[in-house]
Formats: sequence, C-alpha cells, structure tokens
Amino acid sequence: MGATRGAPPGDRLADAVTRIDAPDVVLAVTRRGVRTVVTGGTALAPPTPRQALRYELGSLSKTFTVLLLAELARSGVLSLDDPLVDHLPGLPLRYPNARRITLRHLATHTSGLPRIPADLIAGALLHPYANGYARYDTERLLRTFARTRPRNRPGTRWRYSNFGLALLGPAMSHAAGEDYPALLGGRVLGPLGLSGTTLAPGATGTDAVGHRTNGVTPVASADMGAFMAAGSVRATPGDLLRYLEAHLSPEDTPLAGPLRDVQVPLLRRGWRRRNTHTLTWYQHPAPRGPLLFHVGATFGQQAFLGFHPATHTGLVALATRRGRTCRMITTAYETLYALAGEPPA
Repeated sequence: MGATRGAPPGDRLADAVTRIDAPDVVLAVTRRGVRTVVTGGTALAPPTPRQALRYELGSLSKTFTVLLLAELARSGVLSLDDPLVDHLPGLPLRYPNARRITLRHLATHTSGLPRIPADLIAGALLHPYANGYARYDTERLLRTFARTRPRNRPGTRWRYSNFGLALLGPAMSHAAGEDYPALLGGRVLGPLGLSGTTLAPGATGTDAVGHRTNGVTPVASADMGAFMAAGSVRATPGDLLRYLEAHLSPEDTPLAGPLRDVQVPLLRRGWRRRNTHTLTWYQHPAPRGPLLFHVGATFGQQAFLGFHPATHTGLVALATRRGRTCRMITTAYETLYALAGEPPA
C-alpha cells in the first residue's frame, strides 16, 4: 500500500524504497533542514552502510560543472556568453556555427553538438559494456570538436549533449589557469563543505558497486576520461543533502550568487514547450512553485537530485542497478512531487 497524503517523509521514503528494484537503494530528504534517510535494496546489506558509501552521479555531475561555470562568471574569470573558441584557441574549426557556440550554449544543451562524438557510437554498439570514455583524452576531444559540424545554429534548439558539457572542462581550465579537478575542488566542493565528494574512486569499501543485468557481475568504476566535466562526480548521500540545502538556502553559503544564477529559468522545451530549463536544472511545474531536478546514470548506478524551493524540500535518490528498469528515477520524482504538495510540518 502506498504512503498516504500527509504521511511523514520517513514513511513515504520507506514505501518508495520497496518500489525500487535495485540491489542497493538510498532515499534521503531534507525538509527545512530536517533530514530523513532510508536505505534498502534486494541485495544483502554491504559491510559499509549504504548511506555511508560514495555513489557515481553520472550526468548529475553536470550540475556541479555548471555551478563552477557560474562561479567563474561571477568572479570575472569568464563570461557565460564568451565564444567557446576564445577559451580553446588555435583549434582549426571547419564550420562557422562551431565558432558561434558560447559557454552558455554548452551549459544549456543548445550548442547544436550531438549527444556524443560520432567516433564513440560504433564502439558502444559493438561493445555495450566497454567504457569508451576511459580511453578518450582531451586532445582527442578537441580534435573531434574541430571537425564536428553542429546540427543547427547554436541557441536555436535544445539537444542534450555530453559532448558539449565535456568541452566546458578544458574551456574553464584555460580561462582560469587550473585543471578542472582543482577548480571544482577549490571553488565549489571546498566552499560548500562537500568533503565526501570526489572525481575518482576511493579506497575499497568506500564506493558503491553496480552490477550487470545478471545482478552478479560487478561493473567497473566509471572512468570518464576527457568527459570528466560531464559525468565524473561521485558523492555520499550526506554530501548530496548538503548540496541541495545550499541550493535551497544560497544566502547561507559562500556561493550565494552562483547558486541563485543556476536556478534562473532560461529556456522552454519539450511538448508544447511546457518544461523549463535553467542554466543546469530541469524545471517542472508543481504545487506552490516549480520543482527543479536532474538525473544521472553510469553503467551500474543511477542518481536523482531534486528540490522544491517553496517548501524548502530536497530529495536524494541513489541506487546500484542491474539493468535499466529499476524504477528509481520515476519513483524519486513522484515522491518529491508528492512532498511538494504537502505543507511542511
């Protein structure tokens, strides 16, 4: 039986965990600063408690990258409307539209670039469990960009692009004179107190482990190579609650300006243009005000983050998985939407 309207967050989370078919599940809510964490899953509990493990965020990493971009813009290191080529000098670009791409276009998936470079597609089809990103270095990324024709004029169409977000990494590094890991650590993770968030695997037993569809064969840790800015962040549930709380109360952090900037609606997309996109978050209508969220996945894990400013509510959902049908994303979204419809206690 599902949780009823008005049920405490813990009851809602416990009910939601039972509807997610995954070996390991963590659901956590922050509601006006009060945290509730519920764990479960179909596998035996690991030696390290599920809520203490670090999980791969996949595309949710993009929210960290774009927050860094907003911070660099606020600091005057760059402008969101700088042409990308200004921060990747010397590239022999073949197509005029490639020169029109700005950093804002990359952040909002309006650059016209494809989802992934064409030279990754064949390998993914032939070897679906092989990680083509791991061998893809920055030099190859830039060389591929130089010969890629955008599918439309930048700024005219929304098209999700890991390729585009990956290019923000070297562009920001060139502008600031530091590599992406140092920039993210010094300008985002450190100031927000996210000590359990990294870009690389930790010691054995500290990271969650996903599995193939058979539920037995472990999946290797995700190495994103030059796509680090698009998908390399891994974090503990506690850090992700803190990250959401920073978005809900920007004024309580050293990054108040950038945290507000990434929540400003910028474009509309989807069927009948009903869905809104900020600089990095998807924004959907919900009771008493919009709901903002993003999702992510690696070969063996899934992640969801969402928050509802009107009720000061945020939800973290993390799972290891054995296939694509664990229902975690749908369940997490429905749970946050239900909480958004209830006044805080």
